[in-house]
Amino acid sequence: MAHSFISIKKFTEEPYSKILGYPNATNRQIKSRINELEKLKIKGICLTGPTTIGNLKILGKGYVGVVVLVKRGNKEVALKIRRTDSQRENMKNESVLLKLVNSVSVGPKMIDVSKNFLVMEYIEGEKFSDWIGMLKGSGSTKQLKSTIRNVLEDCYRLDQIEFDHGELSNISKHVIVGKNKVALIDFESSSTKRRPSNVTSITQAFFIGSGIAKQAQRIYKNSSKEKIIDALKSYKQKKTRENFEKLLKILKI
Repeated sequence: MAHSFISIKKFTEEPYSKILGYPNATNRQIKSRINELEKLKIKGICLTGPTTIGNLKILGKGYVGVVVLVKRGNKEVALKIRRTDSQRENMKNESVLLKLVNSVSVGPKMIDVSKNFLVMEYIEGEKFSDWIGMLKGSGSTKQLKSTIRNVLEDCYRLDQIEFDHGELSNISKHVIVGKNKVALIDFESSSTKRRPSNVTSITQAFFIGSGIAKQAQRIYKNSSKEKIIDALKSYKQKKTRENFEKLLKILKI
């Protein structure tokens, strides 16, 4: 799908300025942010996505920032804009965390960072909750198993580097299913200081007691909750590849 981009110069004006300085910003702050974007080589912003600010469409919105699709040179990338009411002083820490997960081939690729902005790879796709709702037909079981397997492998790699995403119990916001890539996103609540529980959290969200678990169960019959919980307990005690493989076997993926 072709996207149309609005020049960043337009974002000094209402209603566009609301995106650059969400939820509230002075004219001075907006102008300063436009200068920052120019230094990052951001030329334009595309108002598209499943979330809105006022009547304007964006890719996402969280406690720390809002995410929009932008043009950098000739490339489409995702831009996270620090909210003016965020408790984070800058985007530096999140960029460090994103680089760390990139080192084990997880998440969208980190591209650039400044005080108020984080530039990263744009992964065009659907939120997992929307994607699973659209699965139909004979290939749906294979597609679902393959997608869940990819996500679990990402989570296993994060567990191995003692990195905890922190919000994987909410799959719908944090897993994007694209045409060529399935990706964990949004590492703003992540930590290397907590005990990691990525595989555990995402398995529970996929298979135990959520709306998504019911949808997954309709697509393919899974093992009992008891068996899954037992496999998770073994994995939590020792996060070895062997225990991870045993879990995958129980999950029939």
